[in-house]
Amino acid sequence: MPLSTRPELANLIVGSIKDYAIVVLSPEGEIVDWLGDAETLTGHSREDAIGRHFELLFTESDRAAGVAADELETARREGRAEDSRWHLRRDGERFWANGLTLTLGESEPVLVKIFRDETPAKRAEEQRILLLNELNHRVKNTLATVQSVVEQTLRTAGVDREVRSDLALRIQALARAHNVLVEQNWAGADLDVLMRDVSQPYDRDPSPFHLNGPAVRLHPSQAVTLSLALHELATNAAKYGALSAPTGQVRVGWNLAHNGSGQRFLTILWEETGGPAVETPTRSGFGSRLIAQTFSNAEGGRASLEFGVSGARCVMSLQLVDVDGATSSGAGSNPSAASTPEARPTAGRVSPDERMGAA
Repeated sequence: MPLSTRPELANLIVGSIKDYAIVVLSPEGEIVDWLGDAETLTGHSREDAIGRHFELLFTESDRAAGVAADELETARREGRAEDSRWHLRRDGERFWANGLTLTLGESEPVLVKIFRDETPAKRAEEQRILLLNELNHRVKNTLATVQSVVEQTLRTAGVDREVRSDLALRIQALARAHNVLVEQNWAGADLDVLMRDVSQPYDRDPSPFHLNGPAVRLHPSQAVTLSLALHELATNAAKYGALSAPTGQVRVGWNLAHNGSGQRFLTILWEETGGPAVETPTRSGFGSRLIAQTFSNAEGGRASLEFGVSGARCVMSLQLVDVDGATSSGAGSNPSAASTPEARPTAGRVSPDERMGAA
């Protein structure tokens, strides 16, 4: 039989709601009605709840901090108040609830608090974070062990101290890139965060770094390799380039583009000025090889590394991996990106073999 009145329809809807508690409140927070799955979620019966203040749902610390009163005030002032927090059941057990408190009516306003139990999802998230932190701890310990083993092995073999130091710094750069990903729950990393992480060991006051670019989200698979490539540029600048001089400056600019198919492309310019006279390397070092390989392995990637009179200049381009880890090839490739990267020095004086990490 068709519903003839709105109250009948409202009663049917409320009576059919599962997994959601609906609590009707007076403007002062007194519980007026106890609907939906309120009894199942909280353990309080309708007779037990009606007439009591709704702060019975809040933890002791939240009551002391006046959280319930703040929620009421926000709902009265703005028409709604939303939050996610731990609440209490009748037996004292905590449950994680996402809730919304609304102000309804004008002449005689009432408040309605609607919430649901999201404890399983919250527990799963906490467990995931715990396991991720444990994994991070183990990886950091493993990298520290690897660094120690490598250092002892190379020292025993009589390998030059500078070579050992370079290798240790590369392992540390790998560990820092890993930390950035862990802080983002391995969902990716922001390019500006990586840039600041790479520059931090070489920063000073006033800062020689000038970073400029839009927000770019990197897939984990590209965040680590890009971080290592930037580390090589910074290390080289600290040893032989702009960062080795008090007046040296490093400008890093980047830009993001989308093609007609929605694929993302990133360009980065690393440019040094104010450093010592730049010399052309006699051979390709570890750093330049790493940069070339990093971008040649990326879809539509290329890199150009030059040593001009004013300082080192590196231009890097690549197609970004999507969140699901996929890139597209063929017609979607960056038309300006060559299939083979290039790392070409400009004409100039000969530098030591160590430039850009040559060993």
